[in-house]
Amino acid sequence: MTEQVLWTALEAAAATDGSARGSWTATGISIDSRTTRPGDLFVALKGPNFDGHDYVVDALKRGAAAAMVHRRPTGLAPDAPLLMVDDTMDGLWSLGAMARLRMPGRIVAVTGSVGKTGTKEALRLALGDQAPAYASEGNLNNQWGVPLSLARMPARSAYGVFELGMNHPGEIAPLSRLVMPHVAVITTVEAVHTEHFETVEAVADAKAEIFMGMGPAGTAILNRDNPYYPRLVAHARTQGLGRIWSFGEHERADARLVDCSLHATASAVTASIQGEQVQYSLPAPGRHWVVNSLAVLLAVKALGGDVVRAARSLARITPLKGRGARHRVRVAREDDRGTLLVIDESYNASPVSMTAALQVLGQADLGDRGRRIAVLGDMLELGDQAEALHVGLKEVLIAAEVDLVFVCGPNMGRLYDALPPAMRGAAAADSEALARIVEAAVRPGDAVMVKGSLGSRMARIVDALLALDEGDDINGNNKTPRRRAASGN
Repeated sequence: MTEQVLWTALEAAAATDGSARGSWTATGISIDSRTTRPGDLFVALKGPNFDGHDYVVDALKRGAAAAMVHRRPTGLAPDAPLLMVDDTMDGLWSLGAMARLRMPGRIVAVTGSVGKTGTKEALRLALGDQAPAYASEGNLNNQWGVPLSLARMPARSAYGVFELGMNHPGEIAPLSRLVMPHVAVITTVEAVHTEHFETVEAVADAKAEIFMGMGPAGTAILNRDNPYYPRLVAHARTQGLGRIWSFGEHERADARLVDCSLHATASAVTASIQGEQVQYSLPAPGRHWVVNSLAVLLAVKALGGDVVRAARSLARITPLKGRGARHRVRVAREDDRGTLLVIDESYNASPVSMTAALQVLGQADLGDRGRRIAVLGDMLELGDQAEALHVGLKEVLIAAEVDLVFVCGPNMGRLYDALPPAMRGAAAADSEALARIVEAAVRPGDAVMVKGSLGSRMARIVDALLALDEGDDINGNNKTPRRRAASGN
């Protein structure tokens, strides 16, 4: 199937006020030569630690249709296809702005202290079942990820879904003005990124910047159960938004949770969406998924979509890598053979998301003699409250009936010291050292949840556990046991 053309040389030149060299068409946009695909327009961004202009030749060898540059790199053929601009970052923003202006459909933007990416992916699924929908990939939610995502959006999309993130005040406002959403979802406001904010109220103010790219016809969708709901309402009204809708358990919420049944691998939900009752299932476990699904359905309603159909679509949600993905790993321990469950929450962590993940671990099904095991890395960007917030997880761990806790990092080490001795698995300086300890400790029947901030590099531990698999593949063929390179095999 022929890929859809995103930009012709003339269109890209007009959007960026640049000059095209050669006649070319781009079917994608790339800013990393290592992942550039044939047909991409490679944008040579210059950062503090790298200069994309040094990789233009490599990108073109990989099949890039052209390269956006603000200087001619050395080693290029005289007829190399280029888009010359004054500044490549400005050029990327200009491409994103033009992509937004030429798209005739409806746009929803998502922010919040936690749950942004999962909510965005649920919206992609629900809207995509009703009309052509585009959503930003992964967590491309910052000053280069958002314009890159916009520039990749097909012009004929009926819906666009974008995630807007921040860790400092003032970062969301320009992104919102670029995206110009019709609907803005704020999942929740919590004590996240507090290293850069004096109060959680300031975090709420920063999240409310998402309204700055909206007009009187815009709709704000807010968590009515969150203590900062009134503050966000005030921001939305100050910005002049025409509709402010809410979701949660509050009796006056526009999307209200009527009932839910939480299970080890799924949840059954009954909700009222502006008076329309819907029942649906979520194959992603945890109350946080239930609450955010209300925001998804309300956003679909605000965008003019079919709520009942969207609710059915949510039955196909799957947790993402690093954000709740589940793996069954077949392992052998002497005469004991079986599977252990690995819950991959390694992408990021905050006190609220850590609590949610531990509650999911507490509901996990165990095998014979199985144990609930939490493998935790430091939560970062918590400022002066870091030690207290880490130690405060003790009661959550006990309530979730976690059997063993393995930790790395200085603040998790303080939590470890506060735990009852029977719960202490091991503590290590970093995730690489901890991975070897956890590998040796797990056994069939266990449920193991791995979580920490991205900087704690807890994905190493997930990879180590997955590499233990010694079973047959899905076709019944025997596999050679896989081992991590770090183990010397």
